[in-house]
Amino acid sequence: MQQFSDAKWSFVTRGVVDREATRLGSLTREPRLGDLVAARVVSLNAHDSLENAHGRRVRLYPGDVVVGAYGNRYATDYYEGYLPTGTAAHLLTAGGVIGQVASAHAHRNEPTELEVLGFLTGPTGAPLSLDDFAVPLPAPAAPELGTFVVVGSSMNAGKTTTASALVQGWARAGLRVGAGKVTGSGSGKDRWMYEDAGAAAMVDFLDFGMPSTFGYPQERLTATMVGIRDELVRRGASVVVLEIADGLLQSETRALTACLPGFADAGVLAVADALSAVAGVEIMHALGVPVRTISGLVTASPLASREAVEATGIPVLSPSELVTGGALDLLSAVAVPA
Repeated sequence: MQQFSDAKWSFVTRGVVDREATRLGSLTREPRLGDLVAARVVSLNAHDSLENAHGRRVRLYPGDVVVGAYGNRYATDYYEGYLPTGTAAHLLTAGGVIGQVASAHAHRNEPTELEVLGFLTGPTGAPLSLDDFAVPLPAPAAPELGTFVVVGSSMNAGKTTTASALVQGWARAGLRVGAGKVTGSGSGKDRWMYEDAGAAAMVDFLDFGMPSTFGYPQERLTATMVGIRDELVRRGASVVVLEIADGLLQSETRALTACLPGFADAGVLAVADALSAVAGVEIMHALGVPVRTISGLVTASPLASREAVEATGIPVLSPSELVTGGALDLLSAVAVPA
């Protein structure tokens, strides 16, 4: 068996600054969300590579030891997964979330199988959690030019692309933009999109001690959403865009959206088609959240975009239109009075 010292550390462990101080301990208690664990690769299936702590994909081989964190996963187009009940587990995400698959999309392969070897422990011998490396909640601080929240009708509706277009549109105008991912499963992909678009600061739920957000108490998710905004402002952002994962029918997404009145200056809805635009606008309006702009995959079709405008009365802007003026127009429409 490969030695723990040669383990491949996943992206969700990026906050562990002193790896040499950690040790491999035994499984002394029931698993908890956020526990840091080492696991041996038993068989490779859906995930044959791992995002390392820097976001680079590293190839996995049977017998490799990986370091990740226990977590759940909610992905309608991939896996539904939960904490494992024993040493047999699965790699739920390439970012290093470890759990047990309960259901999978029909087009996904079987999960990569793992054998959990033990908890990571610190100097005292106690199991370590991502909570031990979390950023403390900062003091409340609203951005000067506003907070904008991107919500979607479903997974893969174009939320991250929409958020990145807002970042790019504002950054091109010389603004210092902060981008944050409120919920989801730990991965570097979205962070790199924000950075490539020109974000000056990026913060996500992983910074606040969660490898994935599915299954955490709603109070913690709400506090984290506020904390992400506040931390971005602390890092110098004058305007903030936050992305909430999954779709409006997901219970945590819907509950967080209900918290947006009084917190967000505007809601942006990303959808895949016109019917989703109608349903999404209705849900958000029922929650008291005004939708200022619709974007996402629907904008790939001019015809579908026109349908969405006619059905909702809300402007539909493609990511390129957001970059070339739409983001600034949105900013002007909700400008904070002097």
